Amino acid sequence: MNSNMTPKAIVEAITAKNTINHVVFVGCGASKADLYPAKFFLDQNAKKLRVSHYTANEFNYSTPADVNENTVVISASLGGTTPETVEANAVAKAKGATVVSLTINEAAPLTKDADYVIIHDFASNYGAKLEKMGNCLQLAVELLNQVEGYEYYDDMMAGFDKIYPFIDKCAHEAGKVAKQFATRFKDEPVIYVMSSGATHEVAYATSICLMMEMQWINSGTFHAGEFFHGPFEIVDKDVPFILLMNDGKTRPIDQRALTFLDRFDAKVEVVDALDWGLSSHFAKSVVDYFNPFLLSAVFRVYAEELSYAREHPLTKRRYMWKLEY
Repeated sequence: MNSNMTPKAIVEAITAKNTINHVVFVGCGASKADLYPAKFFLDQNAKKLRVSHYTANEFNYSTPADVNENTVVISASLGGTTPETVEANAVAKAKGATVVSLTINEAAPLTKDADYVIIHDFASNYGAKLEKMGNCLQLAVELLNQVEGYEYYDDMMAGFDKIYPFIDKCAHEAGKVAKQFATRFKDEPVIYVMSSGATHEVAYATSICLMMEMQWINSGTFHAGEFFHGPFEIVDKDVPFILLMNDGKTRPIDQRALTFLDRFDAKVEVVDALDWGLSSHFAKSVVDYFNPFLLSAVFRVYAEELSYAREHPLTKRRYMWKLEY
């Protein structure tokens, strides 16, 4: 296991040994969602690399046939102990893949079958909570650039240089609007969440983790582009929605959904990357891929304020870590 190498150095080491044609992202829950912007980035830009994104146990039970020595498997688990993801590393290694793992704990079980490990921060500040997402996206950028070449590599690197202090600053400025959201939404029995583009699985994690796991609020999530293909039938006056609105190519998808929600006077909380000045700080060529960082950091403050208003700590659990399951 090699730890604390930069994403660039890791990819250089991998490509020096193997021809890479398949990248697989594997995780569970919020960690799976943190890998999605990298998957989205490669989907948008790769011409040769095959890209897959799995919840860990599906990867374990239904492993893709072409996972082999030409595959990089990137796995993530915050504490490095998620059993399904630990097993996924072993499955990947048995198939001959190169495994890169992201965690906060260098001694965690996740590192056992990893060829390379990136240790990231989480607790220091709001920016640090997105380092897992950022390291994964950097690995994807490096894989694309070193395997195929990437026209906007310098723009991405400039973005990485400033994303963490930028989103930490935005999060610290979100307190007032977050408190207003908490007051409006604290008594809702169900809250729907949607977004699009690179932020699609931030909405998913907001729903399954921040709402269902951490607040015990019933929640559903769907891509904003799928809104008009089923979910919009539940829209009515005061039905609660959270819309994470992107600044970039998929913004018209989010805007179309918002227009419909407003048409029927739904109860909508819009967290808009444009309001926080994302495109003023990041190049148009790459701004799409930094939306999930900003929206995650800002909405974390919303979730904290909701937990205070409901007197339900984000750390409170009934089942997770307490029962065998």
